Amino acid sequence: MYPSQPPPHPPVPPPYTPHTYERTAARHHRPTVPWRSRTLRAVALVSLLALSGVVIVGMVRQETGTEGLLVGLGLAVFPVPLLVAAFCWLDRVEPEPWRNLAFAFTWGACAATLVALLANGFATDWLAANIASASPSEAEAWGATLIAPVVEELVKAAAVVLLYRFRRQDFDGITDGIVIAGITATGFAFTENVLYLGNAFGEDQSLGHSGLDSLTAGTFFLRIIVSPFAHPLFTILTGLAFGIAATRYPRRRKARVALAALGLLTAVLLHAIWNGASALGDLGFLIVYGLFMVPVLAALTWLAIWARTQELLSLRGYLAPYITAGWLAPTEPTALSSRKTRALARTLARRTQGPAAARAVTEYTTIATTLSFHRRRAHLMGPTPDFTLRERHLLEHLREYQTWGRAALEDAWRAREGW
Repeated sequence: MYPSQPPPHPPVPPPYTPHTYERTAARHHRPTVPWRSRTLRAVALVSLLALSGVVIVGMVRQETGTEGLLVGLGLAVFPVPLLVAAFCWLDRVEPEPWRNLAFAFTWGACAATLVALLANGFATDWLAANIASASPSEAEAWGATLIAPVVEELVKAAAVVLLYRFRRQDFDGITDGIVIAGITATGFAFTENVLYLGNAFGEDQSLGHSGLDSLTAGTFFLRIIVSPFAHPLFTILTGLAFGIAATRYPRRRKARVALAALGLLTAVLLHAIWNGASALGDLGFLIVYGLFMVPVLAALTWLAIWARTQELLSLRGYLAPYITAGWLAPTEPTALSSRKTRALARTLARRTQGPAAARAVTEYTTIATTLSFHRRRAHLMGPTPDFTLRERHLLEHLREYQTWGRAALEDAWRAREGW
């Protein structure tokens, strides 16, 4: 027997937390090996990221000075909210857990940047010391074009690999890969911009430059205004490859490895082209920017939106069995597969019953989408031992919000169909 229909307009339940299920399951499957403990791994990871953050702040402060560090922080933060908001908008269908996004950003801003700074510095020094014809400036140029893209894309890709490996239940497809990679690269670019802007400010201070002709203004224009998307654009190629591997080749290990390697190599190549463009002069840079980078950005943006649309459309098939079982109304899977219908349902709920009802509709659509992706993952990879338990958990929470969600979706569907 299914739970009875809830009474009309009961109090809105608290927001659904997807990891409630995981905590419940963990109590029944406690690990016996210490290093497999979730808590121990989490503490170790947080400690590593915190240590990396302290070290990277110290390194940047040593190079730029305290004043340069503060100026760099103040200027580098400008594109971060816009980029994060763009990726969160893309991820609205089934939002990634906030802690996954926090880990990705922190990994990019702290651990990845620290490793990249140390490795790039070592590589540049080695080139200058071991290649007789290489001056320090030439060694730096070669390092930026050949070494930095490889090192930086590898350390940024590590966040995608870790979440793919240890948070596989949250890595449902192409959109997740793009979002995780983009957030990681946004964190990396933030710290890198702090360093570049802080150094530029320090040089301006020593030379007495100020205003629009200063090196700080030029660096801000180039890195913050013209190309804030550069690092996310490179790393998205890696995330895209992992997303395709998760949905298209879930049981073919060699195909997944090959696809991930191809995505990483493409990211490195695009990064190398971008870094090498700085040596081509103003005209060469503009050609690379306008005829290469912008079209690639437009193509990946279209691909990301298309992938999200395809994930929405998949809800129709994967949620259809719940119509027969009585959990969903016949029109709900189709309504849930339309972004505009979902948005209209939230709007109608807000107008008629207030913000709390709109939030309940959002929770309802999110849980239904998670349920669909849960079935899709089982279809692609085979059901896990806890498939039924997690499905029941999602259905029970879905029913908690059904009073608002079902009525709002049906009203929105009728409004869009012109009934």
